[in-house]
Amino acid sequence: MNRMLAFVTLTLLALAPAPNASAQLLAAKDGPIVYGHHHLNATSADDNKKFWVEALGGVVTRVGTNNTEVIKFPNALIFMRTQKPTGGTKGSTLDHIAFSVTNLRQVVDRIKAGGFRMVTAAEAPPNVPVKDDIGVVDAGGVTGIAYALSPDEVKVELVEVKTQSAPIVSHHIHFFGAQKEMHAWYMQTFGASAVASANPAAFISASLPGLGMNFASSPAPLAGTPGRALDHIGFEVKNLEAFTKKLESQGIKLTVPYRQVPALGIAIAFITDPWGTYIELTEGLDKVN
Repeated sequence: MNRMLAFVTLTLLALAPAPNASAQLLAAKDGPIVYGHHHLNATSADDNKKFWVEALGGVVTRVGTNNTEVIKFPNALIFMRTQKPTGGTKGSTLDHIAFSVTNLRQVVDRIKAGGFRMVTAAEAPPNVPVKDDIGVVDAGGVTGIAYALSPDEVKVELVEVKTQSAPIVSHHIHFFGAQKEMHAWYMQTFGASAVASANPAAFISASLPGLGMNFASSPAPLAGTPGRALDHIGFEVKNLEAFTKKLESQGIKLTVPYRQVPALGIAIAFITDPWGTYIELTEGLDKVN
């Protein structure tokens, strides 16, 4: 095991959220802004549920008076809209999302048994050897990594952390684009903290309670997220109305103004980052359990 690989895996472990399978947005108690949800455009909701629920282990529930279907993971909810996406996550400003799991072999086998694509060999860092669709690592409590594609080609990284109590937990999101500028914008806008990167040659990192954020540079132009398989990401914000006023005072335009959504018992607003990532801001999703 070389020093770079040990550094990679130690940092991945450090970014892993605290495990707890009985609640959802566990980190909401730890800060005013935490990660909230992924919102997908799905060609087939049933096919996507086979991936996110049967293969990965998410739990389906319904929320609000309109019975909106949600897939629950600790520290991240997944909402889906039945709509054919314009493309997957690769080629967009949000390259992939990640979860940590306790038994990577079992999850990979379920993904393959469901007929979904493993792309570890193509997507793993070059210093990580890949055997039978799993990147071989063993340092700092991290014992493997893998990459898979959902039915609509949302790229998902899976990190094995055997010591966590929940079988699967939201882990990080990975942006591509103007690396340093994006890193600075997310720290300034959401109060994220800079953290040591797992691979400084490839990306720089920041964190919010329960979430790691990695930022890699891309020489090629990238698409924004609206219309893609991962249409937008969501942050849960305490005192959202006041936060939106703060954003406006900083010159950040609200794509959708602050408003209440009584059917879901939440408040929402939308912004778009300077590179085209569509972002929903919510208050109230932390009550989903």
